[in-house]
Amino acid sequence: MSVDDQGEFLIVTGMSGAGRSTAANALEDLGWYVVDNLPPQMLRPLLDLANLGGAALPKVAAVVDVRGRNLFDDFPEVTRALRDHGSVRVLFLDASDDVLVRRFESVRRPHPLQGDGTLLDGIRLERTRVAPIREAADIIIDTSTFNIHRLVTDVSALFAEEGAARHRLTIMSFGFKYGMPSDADLVADMRFLPNPFWIEELRNHDGQDREVSEYVLSRDGAQEFLDAYEKALVPVLEGYQRENKSHSTVAIGCTGGKHRSVAMAIELSRRLAAVPGVSISVRHRDLGRE
Repeated sequence: MSVDDQGEFLIVTGMSGAGRSTAANALEDLGWYVVDNLPPQMLRPLLDLANLGGAALPKVAAVVDVRGRNLFDDFPEVTRALRDHGSVRVLFLDASDDVLVRRFESVRRPHPLQGDGTLLDGIRLERTRVAPIREAADIIIDTSTFNIHRLVTDVSALFAEEGAARHRLTIMSFGFKYGMPSDADLVADMRFLPNPFWIEELRNHDGQDREVSEYVLSRDGAQEFLDAYEKALVPVLEGYQRENKSHSTVAIGCTGGKHRSVAMAIELSRRLAAVPGVSISVRHRDLGRE
């Protein structure tokens, strides 16, 4: 397979403290295969590995920076060689010197090039070394006025697939008698509805079966709850996307997690399927328990 046949290949670089790790984490959340602190000399082998991986590695990002010490000096030459094949983009993250100083002071870590000098000495030396890389970068993001959420939002806007979900919602049915789910962000209790367990012809079925679902959804209060809960969840899911919360779990409970919670979880997922930017999966935690 030629280099031209591979998927997307991105190099993330820039000034230390400008947000490389945050950008790398955002790319990983978007489904990119991310390698951190890679020496420039390993970029071509990584690209070849991505080619061999084919569809398994369609989007690869490598974080390359001055932590590579003297190996970093080969970065411009290696990048030019890869560009000859049209196979790479470079994302450069930058910030003003005073902002970088404040960020390093806040985490109480030295600059990787500081040595026996000051923070500002290390920053100025790094800026000199990365100047030709910045000049040739495809994308430059100045994070001087950014918080983490703003950088994640910008990276997501640049590198997410068109139409890709920005938030993954799991709707989980469960039984209270088996304990509350520890990973739930929101919990709703369906025990206000009549229990199909006490109807002999429904007892051995579950909320996935049409007869149980129709029974549960037709009880007084069921549709009113669904209408109100859907209306309440839509702005929550939109807010999660604005705050770059990538996953949440809504737990729907009943006594045993077999009838009411299952039917209502399925119906809620159907109603929320049209919310933009959200992908939904349904999980029935306690279905099948005795």
